[in-house]
Amino acid sequence: MMSESSFAESETQPNKVVTGLKVFKQIWKEMTLGVGFWGALRPLVAAILAAVPFLYLGHHFNRKHQKALDLSLLQIPLALTVILWFVLWAYSIFEAWRDATKFVAEKNSQGNQS
Repeated sequence: MMSESSFAESETQPNKVVTGLKVFKQIWKEMTLGVGFWGALRPLVAAILAAVPFLYLGHHFNRKHQKALDLSLLQIPLALTVILWFVLWAYSIFEAWRDATKFVAEKNSQGNQS
């Protein structure tokens, strides 16, 4: 007696032809997040610029000028306690990276809708 298998049987699909160009396009899309090479590098550039202390250039790069001004003014009292200033500086790097990633994701979703 043969018992029923609990595995689903899969139907074989006809072989699809995969060309080198299709493979290259898929690799390029994965590397660039689908928004081009600059879109993939934008969060990294924002984080590097935000790593410059005291200036909050990453936020200016993301066109969040008010946020950069607010953080600049906030660093004055926090400079008296050096530890809190480092926390603010690390947070600004993370936030600049996150804002750039959101910008890239929004541009990518707008491009897919068109």
